[in-house]
Order: sequence, then C-alpha cells, then structure tokens
Amino acid sequence: MASQHFTPPGPLGFGGAPLGNMFEEVSDAQAKEALVAAWETGVRHFDTAPHYGNGVSEHRFGHVLRNYPRDEFTLSTKVGRILKADPSVRDNGPFVRALPFRSENDYSYDATMRSIEDSQQRLGLAQIDIAYIHDLAADHHGDAWEELFAIAMNGAAKALIRLREEGVIKAWGFGVNLTEPCERALEQSDPDVFLLAGRYSLLNQPALDRLFPMCAERGVHVVVGGPYNSGLLAGGKNFEYQEAPPQLVARRDRLAQICARHGVDLRSAALHFCAAHPVVAAIIPGAKHSDRVRENARLWQADIPAALWEELRAEGLIPENAPTPRGQG
Repeated sequence: MASQHFTPPGPLGFGGAPLGNMFEEVSDAQAKEALVAAWETGVRHFDTAPHYGNGVSEHRFGHVLRNYPRDEFTLSTKVGRILKADPSVRDNGPFVRALPFRSENDYSYDATMRSIEDSQQRLGLAQIDIAYIHDLAADHHGDAWEELFAIAMNGAAKALIRLREEGVIKAWGFGVNLTEPCERALEQSDPDVFLLAGRYSLLNQPALDRLFPMCAERGVHVVVGGPYNSGLLAGGKNFEYQEAPPQLVARRDRLAQICARHGVDLRSAALHFCAAHPVVAAIIPGAKHSDRVRENARLWQADIPAALWEELRAEGLIPENAPTPRGQG
C-alpha cells in the first residue's frame, strides 16, 4: 500500500488529446509551439496517451519535453490499449492522420507492462510519473465494462502497483469520463490519482457527492479534464463531444450573462470552479495553438469577485455544497 499518495503539480496543466490530431490535423511545428508556450507560461503537468492519434501525441510530447530538465515536470500517460503495426490504418475515431497502428483494448498484466515500455519508447523518456488505466467505463465498453474492470483489477492494476513499488512510475489510477470505475477502484485497490473528464465542471458535477468525498477520505487526488465540457463553456456548441442539448446551451448562456455582469470571462469562472475543490490537484485543458495555451494561462490569472459565486449559488446554477474560490472584493 502507498504510504503517501503522489500529488500532481497544478493548478494548470496541459491535456494532450488535441495534439493527437483530434478532429483536425495539427502540424508538428504547431504542436511544438503549443507545448513550448505551455512551458513558458509555467505549466509543469503534461498528460498524453497512446490512444491520441495512435502514438502521435506521445511522440510530440517527448520531442519537446526531452529538452527540459526531467525533474521539473510531471508526465502522465495511459494503459489499456496496445498499438500494433497496421499500414492500412490512417484514422482512429476522432483522431485524423493517425500513425499506422491498430489500437487493441487489453487490460491484462502483460499488456500493461508492454504498454509502459512502448510509451517510454515513443516518448524517448525513461520516466513516466503517472499511468492511468484508460477509458475503462460504460461509455466506451457498454455493459462489458464490468467484466473488463475485473480483468483490469487482476491485471493492469497489479502491474501498475508493482511498477510503483519499483519506482518505474510514481502513481497510478484511472483516466475516464465516468465516476463509477473510480469509485470501484477505491473500494477494491490502492489508486493514487484519477483523471476525470467532464464530471466536475460549472455545468456538470456528478463527482461531487460520492466520488470526491471518497477521494478525500483516502487522500487520493483528482485531475480534472474537460473543464470546458468539450467547448460548451468556451463558447462552442459541443458537450461531451457532440452537439449540446438546448437546455444545457440555455444554462451556459445564463452562466455567461451573470459572469459578464461581474466582469468575468465564463472560461475563467469554469477553470476556477474546477480547481476550487480540495481533492482537485490540477486542471488540464487541451489546446492545439500556442495562443490558446497563453489564453488559458491568462484566464487562470484573472481575479473573480466573491459576489459572482454567491449569485451563481443563489440562482441554483452551482450546488450549495460545491466549494468555490475565495473571490476578490
């Protein structure tokens, strides 16, 4: 058992899915500029995965991060998919111009050990700090997720615990879009940290009442992915990777109106709300362009008046029991 859980650095990190050519191709030069901008704005927490472009994102992260002192940043990647050479592959779900590898789900012990070694090779780095078991939830596997979860507990989890004990990694957990696998992992094993996307935001807080208290009791940290809910909180039309329903758009618009009245950018409020919960160690918005990276840093630095949170709570737009930052003024 881990005597003290690893704390990822924060509050602002960098999510690597967009640099795997998510929805549209990103040039190598553009990806490098985005990662360098992240470093220059103080980001020291970087997350990637084999799934992002069948290795594209990991290659790009390693190419840039190898230029910086290894002890000055935290790097996470994921297990649960093995990449096998396949010249016919060019796309992978939302990732276009993927590398020519076929992605196969495998949550076994041996596959996990291989996955870590493969990621080290793609990154060109000997140290991975956090390894997440990736997408093992009902949104990706349907009813089969519970059977696969049992396989992972006897396979991937045991492999990652061994690697943690040997010092190959510092921490492990689940990287998912649903809370149930995280709750079950806490009940059955000894995870250190979860990467949870879209389950704690200004629009959506299913992690608040059960998962977060469980994490607090165990000293387990959460990294929040998707703080803008697939772009809806950043002015876009998508929520959880598809067009948002009208009621959520209306809720977003109401949030934006109240923020504007207080002189606050909705995106700033979204970032600060996510980071205010004590179990949240970091938030990792993704970005494809260096200007967006710098914009996220600016949004994070903005001061937000306490009166904004008070009005959002009074309007029923955030839960009564959701922690909020100490506002300015």
